[in-house]
Amino acid sequence: MAQAEETRHFSVHARHVDAHHARTLEERSFEAAAVAYVEDLHELGDEHEISVIVREVDSGHERCFRIDLDSGETSSCG
Repeated sequence: MAQAEETRHFSVHARHVDAHHARTLEERSFEAAAVAYVEDLHELGDEHEISVIVREVDSGHERCFRIDLDSGETSSCG
């Protein structure tokens, strides 16, 4: 039986807003936290893409992801 990955705590916010608007999520990876954050957004207007900052709460490590809202494709910010 394969051992399941443990969930970790992440703080996630859209790149264009202040970090104090972040949401705390429990997910298995940085990527999963980014996607979960975007899935919960209700109003994105006419945007076809969003960039989000994901910070692992325990370690403080941050990563930025660009998510295409039409295809769901996720890539690292440049």
